Amino acid sequence: MAPSYRRAVRRAPVTVLCAVQFVDVLGVTSATTAIPAVLAGLGLDAHAAGPLATAYAMFFGGLLVVGARLGDRYGHRRVLSAGLVGFAAVSLVGGLAGSLEQVLAARALQGAAAALSVPSALRLLLHATDEDDARRTALAAWSAAGAAAGAAGFVVGGALVELLDWRAVFWVNAPVGALLLVGVLLVVPAPAPDDPTTRLDLPGGALLVASVMCVVAAAAAVEQRAAAGRAGLLLLAGVAAAAGFVRRMRRAAAPLVPPQAWRSVRLRDGTVLSFVNTATTSASAVLATLHLQDELGLSALRAGLTLLGLSALVVVGSAASAPLLARWGPRSVAAAGLAVVAGGNVVLVLAGAAWAGIALGTAVVGLGLGLTSVAATSLGTDVQDELAGSASGILNTGAQLGTAVGTAVLVMLAGLASVTWAWAVAALLAAATAVWSWHGRRKGEELAGSATAAAG
Repeated sequence: MAPSYRRAVRRAPVTVLCAVQFVDVLGVTSATTAIPAVLAGLGLDAHAAGPLATAYAMFFGGLLVVGARLGDRYGHRRVLSAGLVGFAAVSLVGGLAGSLEQVLAARALQGAAAALSVPSALRLLLHATDEDDARRTALAAWSAAGAAAGAAGFVVGGALVELLDWRAVFWVNAPVGALLLVGVLLVVPAPAPDDPTTRLDLPGGALLVASVMCVVAAAAAVEQRAAAGRAGLLLLAGVAAAAGFVRRMRRAAAPLVPPQAWRSVRLRDGTVLSFVNTATTSASAVLATLHLQDELGLSALRAGLTLLGLSALVVVGSAASAPLLARWGPRSVAAAGLAVVAGGNVVLVLAGAAWAGIALGTAVVGLGLGLTSVAATSLGTDVQDELAGSASGILNTGAQLGTAVGTAVLVMLAGLASVTWAWAVAALLAAATAVWSWHGRRKGEELAGSATAAAG
């Protein structure tokens, strides 16, 4: 067997699984640019824009941990295949929707299907790459796929709407989902379930889903000043559900999130980094897209094309992270990536919201996004094998919440003050978290040195 052929065979599972990540994350943003066309096509008023923008993210973010536990119980390739079938089928039906309720149902079910797919795809990717170098490279590709998809969604959605129709944003997913399913069945190994005796904690799952959905809905409502009361009530409901979830996790015989996950410092820190990374990058990109269309008068497609630099440099940052991780470690790489994100947002502030400045600033943000995504995923998935499935769900939940909450808060700031003030806040948050990550790295080294001295 030729060496090139053997390399292709080894890379095939990673390629297919990264494609799953790309398509599922693409669904979060690809429909965003189609919202005005959906409103016009179905004769809806502007109040329907909020639910359309958040339905997918609510179900995607809310069910990620549940999807991970289903994979642990029934086998990750089986659950991934079921998610892909559901995603393709719902997308086909969603393109035929004739009312707001039908579009919302399609978007929600798409998000639920994606939540089944993504955690299992990441677990299978970790299983397919046992060696450290191969795993770092695979995680870089995975993070690049997700980060690039979030930015590319604006371009893809704008192109489909302008060249075809808003329904094409749904229909395109049906053949793509079918192709991914074939790829998974052909090249991705099917390991045994991590824990076939796992009992699904339905009350815990319901509380987690309710908490995430209420927080995402509250974040979306914050963008509308007239909905401040509703946002407050939703936030209180989310906090109450979260408190109930924590109580349930302490008392349940078989909790949805294993006790080891709560005690994992690496998983906790990786989730925090994932949250801040998307809150300061995806939100900045959304603000840039809105400003380009609303203030500078660009079309959806031209606005998306302006962000191509972001998509391209996400790939560059992700590729550069693999060798950097081997030398510096994930916390240091995450600190460097967030420092770059802060610099990109500073460029956006200094550019005064001009077109060239937005193109340059978002490109720099993309470079930092790629670096931090890989580092956060590497840190958060560096856990014992029995936690790998849950870790993938928790990390992705953190990233999705970061996108939803960060976007809502920054859009609100842009409305109250200006878009440059919102980008300035994103820069400060990224910079502060970079310092925290760097300090955590140094503290970890000190603890390791103390342990070595004690052992000596």
